[in-house]
Amino acid sequence: MSVITAIKDCFANERVNLGRQSELDLGRAIPVFCLPFVHTVIECTPVERIDEPIPWFFNILIGQPFGAPMFIFAMGACLLYTRYSDAKSIQKRGLMLFLAGFLLNFCRFVVPYLIGYAITGETEKFIDPIFYKWFGNDILQFAGLSMMLLGTLIGAHVSNVMLLVIAGAMSIFGSLVRHVDFGITPLNIALGHFIGTQEDNGFVMSDFPLMNWFILPVCGYLFGKVLLRLKDKVTFYKIVSPIIIIAYTVFFVWECMHDIGQVGKGATLVDSENAYYHILWYDVLGFIIFDIGILGLWYYLMNHFPKWLFDFCTALSRNITRVYVIHWIFVTVLTNVVFYVIRGTQEMPIGPTLLLSVVILAFTFPLALLWEKKSRERKERKG
Repeated sequence: MSVITAIKDCFANERVNLGRQSELDLGRAIPVFCLPFVHTVIECTPVERIDEPIPWFFNILIGQPFGAPMFIFAMGACLLYTRYSDAKSIQKRGLMLFLAGFLLNFCRFVVPYLIGYAITGETEKFIDPIFYKWFGNDILQFAGLSMMLLGTLIGAHVSNVMLLVIAGAMSIFGSLVRHVDFGITPLNIALGHFIGTQEDNGFVMSDFPLMNWFILPVCGYLFGKVLLRLKDKVTFYKIVSPIIIIAYTVFFVWECMHDIGQVGKGATLVDSENAYYHILWYDVLGFIIFDIGILGLWYYLMNHFPKWLFDFCTALSRNITRVYVIHWIFVTVLTNVVFYVIRGTQEMPIGPTLLLSVVILAFTFPLALLWEKKSRERKERKG
């Protein structure tokens, strides 16, 4: 039997693979679990130490192929595994996420920064960046915009092929038009939601521009359609995953050796952020391939986890937005306000930084579960 025939035999003609998908849960749980480590390390590590082994591990390896790209890809796939998978529901969820991103910015930046300014009187640290911190884009704004656009295209009955063509064209356009400075900060911030903008001084004004990243949720959505008909995951992943993981590993090592693409260090951390946030088409293609391949490993692991670990990963995945919101408030308040006010700097050695990350995670997850419980109780009272 040929490999192609073996892969074809893994699929049914109808939807057979319904319910929660354990590999998507673990794919989302890992970046969620690592969020306090990634962001605390970035906030507390000076630029000259960011390429040391532990900061590099969290900032580049965990924060990139295992982090946001997997979350975004899984977000697209999970749209097909919800009760509200119609176009209008996807658009509505997108709008709520988009607005939630600005509310989070207000809670994690504006309020703490105003408190920091009231205590220290430091304008440059707390007041100068406050407009950008409030209205700049991050992954929640991107997720919201991408859902609204994807919902619109689904509602217009755009074919799968055309979805891929549109997303691919956007990726190429975003790769060609990036690192743009319009000379006006508010314009850089506003347009930064769509293309990669930065100031002349190199300051990045857009973290997840729609043009560069939209292809990830689209491919996740299309993979979700494939997953719905997958009747033999064991055989499918056994054939596909090793090839893909090996190929991506070679690609990743090649980029590291040549200091280019997503892992390109450049002269400063800012250059590295440009390479990642204003991502090129071939890097985002690499992320997509990696995401599909690594799901096979996550499927195998979830099937061999003890029940407590399986349930823990599922709960993390289920509460991904809550964990994201809560941990960021802790990270910003503790590093940019509390430690900065007390010590005059938020920079710390890697040991105390990791300890702080553990503490933040220890508080974040129970609070996320409590938030989930209260939300469920409120829905039960209404319904």
